[in-house]
Amino acid sequence: MAIPIEDTNVYLHRPLVNPLLIAVNVAIFIIGVLAPGLLGAHSYNEIVLKYGLVPFLLVNGVELHRLLTHMFLHGGLDHLLGNMLFLYIFGDNIEATMGPARYLAFYVIGGLVAVAFHVLSIAMMPPEALLNYRSFTGVDPWLVPAIGASGAISAVLGAYLLLYPRSLIRALVFWLIFPMPVVVPAGVFILFWFIYQLFMGMATLTGGLPTGVAFWAHIGGFIAGIALTPLFVDKKRVAAYRLLLQLRGFHDIF
Repeated sequence: MAIPIEDTNVYLHRPLVNPLLIAVNVAIFIIGVLAPGLLGAHSYNEIVLKYGLVPFLLVNGVELHRLLTHMFLHGGLDHLLGNMLFLYIFGDNIEATMGPARYLAFYVIGGLVAVAFHVLSIAMMPPEALLNYRSFTGVDPWLVPAIGASGAISAVLGAYLLLYPRSLIRALVFWLIFPMPVVVPAGVFILFWFIYQLFMGMATLTGGLPTGVAFWAHIGGFIAGIALTPLFVDKKRVAAYRLLLQLRGFHDIF
């Protein structure tokens, strides 16, 4: 397991949307745990049931607001902190090259594509995999609420791979229980992350492995990020960023 700590990028424009997304995610989690009544529920679990993305409801066109609300819910403090750490490290530079409005649209669309991949992965599970899932968990995957920002954040990672592959990522890699600091190019870090998602995604698809993680949402969001980035980048911002790098003596990393 590798945990990113920081990247080495600089940016011209101070991010606006990215810290706001982080703040909203954190605020909703705190309110949901401490004062769920403010969100019309008696407990955080009820919030997840009311606002999480339930695949069965989606394919029947029911309660479509869940397409958006599920992106701001998390299954626990570790889930929240992990997602927000990735968003904090990688999201600011993507906003810097897209601008606030485009970045917000990119983020939401990436999350929606991630949902589509998640639902399709359930639809494509062979009968024996569905049976394995049900026997392990006691529930049908069509009825399990999907929550979390990781699908949208995976789109951010896809964009980062295209735009900043040579940027350096400082990370902690765990060998057994011992953390080891490493510095690797962003392209290497993200590609290893994606290979892991793909491996685990195939395991869940073919064997019904109940990991509790929507790996195909990550895969779909990542693919969406790569596909959408050329449409959302602001060419003027990219040109200004390249000039800044040259003035500071950095190599062009696009």
